[in-house]
Amino acid sequence: MPALPWCAIAQEPGSGAAAVSELPEAPQAQFVLAAVDPQAPAGQSQTAAKPAPAGAAQGSSSSQTGAQQPDAKKLQYLKAKEQIKEEEHQRILGIVPNFNTTYRHDTVSLTPGQKMDLAIHSSVDPFTFAAGFMVAGYHEALDQNKGFGWGLEGYGKRSGAAYLDAVDGTMIGNGVLPIILHQDPRYFRLGYGTTRHRLFYAIASSYICKHDNTGKWEPNYSNVGGNIIAGAISNLYYPPNGAGIGQTFSNGFIVTTEGTIGGVFQEFWPDISRKFLHRDPTHGIDATTRAAYKAKKEAQQQQK
Repeated sequence: MPALPWCAIAQEPGSGAAAVSELPEAPQAQFVLAAVDPQAPAGQSQTAAKPAPAGAAQGSSSSQTGAQQPDAKKLQYLKAKEQIKEEEHQRILGIVPNFNTTYRHDTVSLTPGQKMDLAIHSSVDPFTFAAGFMVAGYHEALDQNKGFGWGLEGYGKRSGAAYLDAVDGTMIGNGVLPIILHQDPRYFRLGYGTTRHRLFYAIASSYICKHDNTGKWEPNYSNVGGNIIAGAISNLYYPPNGAGIGQTFSNGFIVTTEGTIGGVFQEFWPDISRKFLHRDPTHGIDATTRAAYKAKKEAQQQQK
């Protein structure tokens, strides 16, 4: 299955242009800091200031560069913090958390602390607990994991295991590994283009991601690796008759597949919401993006 997204997004349907070129802009900070000459006397115009000696000018330039670098990082941190606040209010039907999806195309990279906070916020959300109970009921109905037993005790064990599966995958795949590998754990919704192109893009999101700061697309080692590691950890609390290498890769594959389906739903949820609920989760971002995309296409056609 990982091979499908790579081939699928290589070319946009109906066009010879590479689909990768249509992906959202790289999540990187873009700040312009005004350079002020600290040597200029108060009240005196910089244009009228006397030129400083070469040594002093070089020292001033170095001090300005050193001062600007922390400011740029602080501004990026604050901008990312505001964007995370928006994401943490995103819920599908007002219930299902949609924290790891961004509708913006001007996102900036997250700090290690922000990645971990986002993972923790998802792990302790009430819906995550509720999902564990629902998955446990599903497994018990299918007569799976017999080693847990039956009745209230067996259901409680299945619920705990299902919740731990979700937490392990989230904390490792969205927190620990993205920090170590410098990858962004969020889903960058496309929101424009043909339905087929957006579908393949969403499927690919489980297998490719953006590198921090550079915004370049690369294999999503964090997501796939995190799911496999979480599958290995699950051997510690699943019944011995179901544990082993098979359990590891089975759980990892299941969680990755669930994430792929979730990516497709995240891509098209705003469209569904606007059509049937008459609500726009993107708060106008889609309209602006699609207008710009349409204008770009028209300009390209006129140039031909």
